[in-house]
Amino acid sequence: RPRRRRHTPRPPMLSRILARTARAARAPPAAASRQMSLWGHVEMGPKDPIIGVTESFTADTNPKKLNLGVGAYRDDNGKPWTLPCVKEASERIVKQDLNHEYAPIAGFKTFVDKGLKLAYGAESKVLQSGSVAGIQALSGTGSLRICGEFVSKFAQGKKPDVYVPNPTWGNHIPIMQDSGLVVKKYRYYDSKTNGVDIAGMLEDIEEAPEGSVILLHVCAHNPTGADPSLAEWEDISKVCKKKNHFIVMDSAYQGFASGSPEADAASLRLFVEEGHQIALCQSFAKNFGLYGHRIGTFSVVCDNPDEAKRVESQLKILARPMYSNPPIQGANIVNTILDDPELTNQWYVDVKTMADRIITMRQSLTDALASAGSTEDWSHINKQIGMFCFSGLTAEQCDLLAEDHSVYLTRNGRISMAGVTSNNVEYLANAIVEVRKKSS
Repeated sequence: RPRRRRHTPRPPMLSRILARTARAARAPPAAASRQMSLWGHVEMGPKDPIIGVTESFTADTNPKKLNLGVGAYRDDNGKPWTLPCVKEASERIVKQDLNHEYAPIAGFKTFVDKGLKLAYGAESKVLQSGSVAGIQALSGTGSLRICGEFVSKFAQGKKPDVYVPNPTWGNHIPIMQDSGLVVKKYRYYDSKTNGVDIAGMLEDIEEAPEGSVILLHVCAHNPTGADPSLAEWEDISKVCKKKNHFIVMDSAYQGFASGSPEADAASLRLFVEEGHQIALCQSFAKNFGLYGHRIGTFSVVCDNPDEAKRVESQLKILARPMYSNPPIQGANIVNTILDDPELTNQWYVDVKTMADRIITMRQSLTDALASAGSTEDWSHINKQIGMFCFSGLTAEQCDLLAEDHSVYLTRNGRISMAGVTSNNVEYLANAIVEVRKKSS
């Protein structure tokens, strides 16, 4: 009779290892496993138009190539420019050896107060009364997103639709849509005059349902560079007040447009003086050259100080899960500049330097187009203001500029005037004249 083999139990750890080995042997090949990826259905997203322009420009080997797509200031050598007041403020901050602790959720109050004073004006009654709720925000994009979330959460009754100008800055639409709001457009630009279609704009705003959100560019409209006159702003204010619309004002170019921060804030201050409880989305990217610092404010004009405190408490609640705390370095830079009269005066000089160069390049381009033999009316280039010029070039002509002359801009004909210099303006003018002839 054969002797039975004695069974020795396997240690638990060994059993688990053998079980995992067996499962691995039965598993499908790696390729089959990848087909079951949770994210295999995700499609490649479309390129941002401006990023596409920059990529094409970078790949071009033509030494005469021009990038007229990026909305950032360049000096007359085509180089980024650090404002002297920013350089001095940054050096002072380094010497102070400040810590790197979190900013409060609402940001640095001293910075917010000074930023709002710059926008609303030193004599603003709503600021003096404490009726403005304000927080630090992540430049223009971040302040607009806070705005969209605030409207979406706290608008009474049915969520209002948001009306934006046609055309407008490309980010306005997805920001508001991602906040759960429906975006519609009002007429703004007249391609026949290359200016503001004020009649169409007023009509569309008046026909919008009462209590709609109307988004307005304070100055230097992006992408057209076409702004209403002060008299037209008064008409816009009257229609908005008649329909009890909620006004959102996007201020990205105060001082950068005309060279005068006061003149560039005229529309904003007019609306506040006429009793609109506006929301202001303020950016310091362009006018302080702090593009990468993401510095701005978001504010709401309220009925009284108590209401402002309640609104501000809700703004902080919105910001907390979105980005928690705003960045500190750019806020310290702006605060240092606006806290020192000497540096503030230097900023006025610096921002006017940028504005004046853009204005000069507008005239130079107009003159160069005439010298290149164009008989068309290009006066709109000088009438428009700010970073951008809506040239009137067609999408086909923009393609030809890139293909034949290595001149890159977005296909809606928007030229970033910051990319035009005294060294390339004639080349640009000749290229424009050639593509106009070729496509006519």
